[in-house]
Amino acid sequence: MTTFALSLPRAVPRRTLVGVAALTAVVMLWSSFALSTRALEGAGLTMADAAIVRFAVPAVVLSPWIPRTLRTLRTERPTVLALVLLAGLPHFLLFAWGAHLTSAALTGLLVPGTVPVFVTLLLFLCVRRTVSRRRVLALAAIVAGVAASALFTGGPTGAGGIAVLLAAGLVWAAYTLGVARTRLDPVGVIVIVSTTSVASALLLAVTGVLPSALLAGTADLATVGSYALVQGVGTGLLSTACYVVAVKNLGSSLPAAAGALSPVLTAVVAVPLLGESLGLGLGVALALIVTGVAVFALSPATPSGQSTPR
Repeated sequence: MTTFALSLPRAVPRRTLVGVAALTAVVMLWSSFALSTRALEGAGLTMADAAIVRFAVPAVVLSPWIPRTLRTLRTERPTVLALVLLAGLPHFLLFAWGAHLTSAALTGLLVPGTVPVFVTLLLFLCVRRTVSRRRVLALAAIVAGVAASALFTGGPTGAGGIAVLLAAGLVWAAYTLGVARTRLDPVGVIVIVSTTSVASALLLAVTGVLPSALLAGTADLATVGSYALVQGVGTGLLSTACYVVAVKNLGSSLPAAAGALSPVLTAVVAVPLLGESLGLGLGVALALIVTGVAVFALSPATPSGQSTPR
């Protein structure tokens, strides 16, 4: 009697499902952040005010976890901790500065679009991790999409602003590598990033380095409340936690690449929500980014026959 072996597909690992779910939430939350930022333009908050509100909400909500986080930091490597802290005030100020120097559309595409390129470059420089040919082609498509966005979106796109936005993308890529190596859990990452960032932002505001409508008493409380809900809770708490979970379960490369999808979702949703138009040039740029991210996600991390360095 002949026995036939049925080849059944293996179940998707639980950590992969968790990572994909977290990554989906990240893309949606980052898109809502961009959309809400456009809607809040001209609200009367300074850069220092935005940073204080953005980081104060998660710092206050998660204050009971501060002692536990400090105990964990005793075993953390200083280099890894420095990389994690880049996600706070340094990245926020670079992003805001670049947005001021360039157009909003270019800001939304350039920063997340360049992160996977920088992550791959840093991994190659730090651990000599080689990249498969398909992933190289995928990254090339993402870069082409970013270049197309810069070419077709128009607006004030000076070299200085583009350089600042590239620096913001590099900083976020370094943070991504730090998260993959930190001993802190997602809550610990949010606690240490938020507390250090709000303290630094308050110091800059109190010393007059950055102006503050909050400290001057001229900020609109309704606007502050709305900003605290969208940026503090949505971006500060939920998106940060989901991004850490995604990196822990999927590694650093895929979350970095999938982040390039957030401006795509933003541009599409902005058409019915904000009445913006999706021109042919921007559509080509978005198509290139989507293709690059999809190929990157479905391609092996390293050439066949080579192991992935840890």
